[in-house]
Amino acid sequence: MKDNLKTVGMFGQLHYQHLKQTKPSIIGVMRMNKNLISYLQAVDAQANEMLFQLVKQISKQEGVTEELKRRDQMAWIGAMNNIHARAKEIVMNEVILI
Repeated sequence: MKDNLKTVGMFGQLHYQHLKQTKPSIIGVMRMNKNLISYLQAVDAQANEMLFQLVKQISKQEGVTEELKRRDQMAWIGAMNNIHARAKEIVMNEVILI
């Protein structure tokens, strides 16, 4: 059976793939209860909020500020890409792969 995941964001779809591989019976129960899509949308929203907060928190801790962006854009872009990648890894481990 195909699930229509068009309304589910990236993190929700990644969580769906994880469940499909590790706990397919959960997907079956959610399909029967007709709450699979809303569950995946909620997971996606939670993961995106966590990612946003983590990027904000880590960039503040490491001093990656608008001042750095104004002074040295390339350094700021590199730092923010690094922070985003680390935050995404945390979100993947804490929210998606559970």
